[in-house]
Amino acid sequence: FFLIAGNSYLEAVGPAGSVPRELWALRPDRMRIVPGTQGIPEIYRYTVNGKAIDYFVDSFDGRAQILHLKTFHPLDDWYGMSTLEAAAFSIDQHNDAAKWNASLLQTSGRPSGALIYKPAHADAADTLTEEQRRALKDELERYFSGPGNAGHPLVLEGGLDWKEMALSPKDMDWLAGKDVSAREIALAFHVPPQLVGISGSLTFANFEQARLAFYDDAVLPLLGHVKDELNNWLTPQF
Repeated sequence: FFLIAGNSYLEAVGPAGSVPRELWALRPDRMRIVPGTQGIPEIYRYTVNGKAIDYFVDSFDGRAQILHLKTFHPLDDWYGMSTLEAAAFSIDQHNDAAKWNASLLQTSGRPSGALIYKPAHADAADTLTEEQRRALKDELERYFSGPGNAGHPLVLEGGLDWKEMALSPKDMDWLAGKDVSAREIALAFHVPPQLVGISGSLTFANFEQARLAFYDDAVLPLLGHVKDELNNWLTPQF
């Protein structure tokens, strides 16, 4: 939750007046903070199926049954900023590249073209009627679109000519763009791109150095932050 939402909430559970026996992770999307007047929350309100549970905060020392772990947010005093929000454009580009590839595979991996109408007789109309255009489009989609119809011959008549609208290999190089987006997403989480299998990522001399950087820059700082927050919150209760 901390990495996905930028916020993580732990509830201390145990007998009343005793030390906590368990820690329960609560979903950030169900938690709402009621701001206090002294710069600390007044209430943590957790809502499930329309029922709200209020966890009150001591206005003197800020202690509560809830521990709120959050990232830095430059525009919000109460909630952290999600790493996914910071990398939102790259994530959208990565998803769109996957959708584009799936759409390309569903059309048998071939670029579309254009049917050009050339009247067979001089006295024929220069354009197709709306009914002819709709019937031709329906026939193409029914018999010649999709991977199951790949390779089927296209029979043209009545002055119709097929014009291939080819894409160059450079135009179809969606994989490079997808790798760039994946690299930016990985870097937002401080993960060396080599560790997620992005080819051509030679920032580090070898895989072992990339793993070392991953622990130094991502894993250990995160664990240190969580450890410090737990010590500050739990140790006085014991």
